[in-house]
Amino acid sequence: MNANLKKLTFLVFIFCISLSAFAQNKNVQLPANWFNLDLLENGYFGISTEKAYRELLKEKKPKQNIIVAVIDGGVDTNHPDLQRILWTNKKEIPGNGIDDDGNGYIDDIHGWNFIGSKKGNLEFDNLELVRLLRIYRPKYQSTTNLTPLDSTQKEEFRLYKKMVGDFGKKYEDASNTFAFLIAINKVLDSVAKINKKEMPTLEDIDRYKADDDTEEQVKTIIRKGSKEDGGFDKFYKSIKEGYKQYDAMLKYNLNPKYDMRAELVGDDYSNSYQKDYGNNDVKGPDAFHGTHVSGIIGADRTNSIGISGVANNVSIMAIRVVPTGDERDKDVANGIRYAVDNGAKVINMSFGKSYKWDKKAVDSAVKYAESKGVLLIHAAGNDNQNNDLEENYPNKFFDSKEAEVYKEANKKPAKPDFTPPRPMGQNNGMGMRPPFERSALVKPIVIDSAKFALPHASNWIEVGASAYKDDDNLKADFSNYGKYSVDVFAPGFLIKSTVPDNKYEEADGTSMASPVVAGLAGLILSYYPQLKPAQVREIIMKSVSKVAHKVKYKNEKGENVRVLFSEICVSGGIVNAYNALKLAETYK
Repeated sequence: MNANLKKLTFLVFIFCISLSAFAQNKNVQLPANWFNLDLLENGYFGISTEKAYRELLKEKKPKQNIIVAVIDGGVDTNHPDLQRILWTNKKEIPGNGIDDDGNGYIDDIHGWNFIGSKKGNLEFDNLELVRLLRIYRPKYQSTTNLTPLDSTQKEEFRLYKKMVGDFGKKYEDASNTFAFLIAINKVLDSVAKINKKEMPTLEDIDRYKADDDTEEQVKTIIRKGSKEDGGFDKFYKSIKEGYKQYDAMLKYNLNPKYDMRAELVGDDYSNSYQKDYGNNDVKGPDAFHGTHVSGIIGADRTNSIGISGVANNVSIMAIRVVPTGDERDKDVANGIRYAVDNGAKVINMSFGKSYKWDKKAVDSAVKYAESKGVLLIHAAGNDNQNNDLEENYPNKFFDSKEAEVYKEANKKPAKPDFTPPRPMGQNNGMGMRPPFERSALVKPIVIDSAKFALPHASNWIEVGASAYKDDDNLKADFSNYGKYSVDVFAPGFLIKSTVPDNKYEEADGTSMASPVVAGLAGLILSYYPQLKPAQVREIIMKSVSKVAHKVKYKNEKGENVRVLFSEICVSGGIVNAYNALKLAETYK
């Protein structure tokens, strides 16, 4: 067996493992609006939105139109299911090249784009990890644990070593996955060319005579993937999108030599509080994600096309800060401030990263939103990681003095660069198994809940993603979780919503669950506008549909576990519009 085939065989094994019983089956046809349906009435674990409109809101009229800001990668403002619900800056005269309202942004009709300029738009960017390595590598690449360092340098060196390890793993994983996708794409394109089609069929794949054992393995993957994805068309689309994603990851996200920020944005990046930059192109080069998010929140409920969003009386404000790559803290902070200053009452943030650049700038913007009565909704992330243990930014916990004291008091000792093997005991000279040591036991990971009481925002909801069926697969297999750090779960599996060019498509992610909660917050506020952000948060948290049974997932040690839902989020349940509106009615 040649090296390439060995590698592909291994990837086939990994691929098959990923389609195990611990992942949701996508070979299912769900109602387009399942996330708005009711578990008892319809059999889908939605948030009972339609039931709420029918039974609680039928005789009521919204008291206020609520502006919901979508801080994302761009929104298609021409989509027919979004046109009526777009926020429009009535103080601005379109296209006159003048900042009519004096807010610092020229022709900001439907929002603002902080990652562009007159020269165009920034489509790709590095991961924050790569941007940080660009700073720290020249300082520490020759450093060892024996190098004299002051306390600040020691902390930076510890971070540098972690980043080097993370980068290596990410690059290797991306390279392996891309090789896997290249092999599949090669067969797909060959079969299409032979059959003179833009896209082949599964029957075409079956008839194709493989050139070698590698292509035969690929055919097996295509058959299995098509079955698991609910059809060849879906599998084909996922492979093409995956190819595009990993190509960008290697060319741009993980490429230390790529950096077009200065040329395409042109701001003073060293000044985190500068805000006079960007352009008014809120769609940008890739508006799929932000358009999908916007539809979930408030797609027009008065027309008979497409889908119905959660909220019936909101306006979507489009703010572009997320490229293909990691968002930058400066842009996130400015996006939050722009939303607050222009009247948003809810901000959806379906993005995140593992490293921070200038969290204090983001913290300052979050506090500003808190002081102005604005609620922030944030996606927990899609790495199936425990956010109680792993970093996920932005988050509600401030980089405060108390946090610094806690971190110093709980600092782990630095690991040596090399640990020599321990000498074997005399009784082991013949290769006998050494005595069983207690240290070899796998110790349970202990989470110190005290750190979650450190200073944090009261206007923040962290959202995990749930699936449609009330069984032990209810937690979406990709969703991050956290007993102390993730507040609620909401539908985020096979969610159909608006996408560019007047289309609708399904997508998965906590990115889809977060706007479900943002839509719910907007719905509550439109009928009860007197409520404060902390009250809306409390209502949403207290009114969840509690999940009494256990759910299964892979934990931080890679073990298949089953736990109560209260072990993976603070509230122990899925948000519910019907319950929330009933509870909101009792607040004065």
